[in-house]
Amino acid sequence: MLPRYKTILLKGLFLFILAGSCAPAFSQVPVPAADTLKGDSSHVHINNPVVAERLESQFDFTDLVRNIFHVHRDPDKKPSGIIVVPNVASNPSIGSQIGIKAVAGRKLGNDPNTLLSVGATSASITTKGIIYFYISHNIYTPGNKWNFQGNLVAAKTVTPDYGLGIGIDPEGSATDKQLANPNRKARGLHAQFYNFREKVYKEVVPHLFVGAGVSFDIRRKLTETDTSGNTPYDIYSDRHGFHRDKYMANGLLFNVQYTTRDNQNRAYKGMYIDAGFRLNQTWLASTRNALQFTTDFRKYFSLSHRNPEHVVAFWNWGSYLIAGNIPYLELPGTGKDPSFRSGRGYTVGYFKGTQYNYSEIEYRFPILRNKFLSGVAFFHMQTANDASGTKLFQVWQPGGGAGLRVLFNKLTRTNLCLDYAWGKFGARGFFLGLNEAF
Repeated sequence: MLPRYKTILLKGLFLFILAGSCAPAFSQVPVPAADTLKGDSSHVHINNPVVAERLESQFDFTDLVRNIFHVHRDPDKKPSGIIVVPNVASNPSIGSQIGIKAVAGRKLGNDPNTLLSVGATSASITTKGIIYFYISHNIYTPGNKWNFQGNLVAAKTVTPDYGLGIGIDPEGSATDKQLANPNRKARGLHAQFYNFREKVYKEVVPHLFVGAGVSFDIRRKLTETDTSGNTPYDIYSDRHGFHRDKYMANGLLFNVQYTTRDNQNRAYKGMYIDAGFRLNQTWLASTRNALQFTTDFRKYFSLSHRNPEHVVAFWNWGSYLIAGNIPYLELPGTGKDPSFRSGRGYTVGYFKGTQYNYSEIEYRFPILRNKFLSGVAFFHMQTANDASGTKLFQVWQPGGGAGLRVLFNKLTRTNLCLDYAWGKFGARGFFLGLNEAF
């Protein structure tokens, strides 16, 4: 039994976490992150005395709930790798959101080197009529011989739009200025969205995977809230041969990945590298053909052996159109990475182009000795081309912020992340999510 004053403090923190979940969040609508090897090196060696001792000394959200409500744990019962949480958010684009999200993890077989298999599902609805449902999986067969990852999404969406490019006033025609939207006037694009993606990877040597798959991205009943004249979406779609009210972007995926991260949710050390091609094909019912090349590089440095939670993490993500045309809402840009977590401080798609590159550095540090609370500080830069001659790497837009971490599940190193971030053009806001941004 905790002393009364500690119980009061814990209850206050519990209410703060729940209140934070409902705070205004100028962030992206949560979506699955199944396009990466999310299970890499995340098996937990509970039988390792050092790991067991570290876990025993840590305090997570489950322990908090147990202390508040005086729930007695069966000492013979193993900790659960399943997390069920409310899926709550709010921002001007989606309104207030309520839903439920479940994440589960399990190691298949008896091989100690087998990576963790994970699955997730979520259903949510907002006050603006947005409905979002997804199921995702990332499964490793025993010994990591095969890896299956994919997701299924069905949604009624509202996507904020701020034009094409990196937010500069072009010297081209009036139409080019409308497309670039240098004043960053916000518009909303409504649509039905469906996505099916499945990829199969084979480990060819330790840590190195090669894979292939398919992705079907379908948007129907596209409408805009601003119907006064041509909008950036209208101009781009007309120029590149896309219907304004619907399109399909269906293609083949080919990837190579190398990973040595020690944990998928919150790495202390190691790296992750992914490079791949996407080929949208009309014979797969894609509206237009296209060829894209995408890279993803992440590196983690632990600064302390005694407190490995002191980490400097680096991330670079880029996507480049090589040939053909891709639909406006599928252009790479802010928050369009596989986990939809880049560009904190801006809404999804705030900057975008056919060529896009993003870099971020983050410092992560513990606050409490029991690891229940920790913090981060981050800074990022992004660049994109536009239709008026601005080249990739010619103009950069910054952003950054800081955040608090609450240890949600010590077994899987899952954190509840509460960040406040700033950007250019007055962009700012509160971002809430499970697991680190990268």
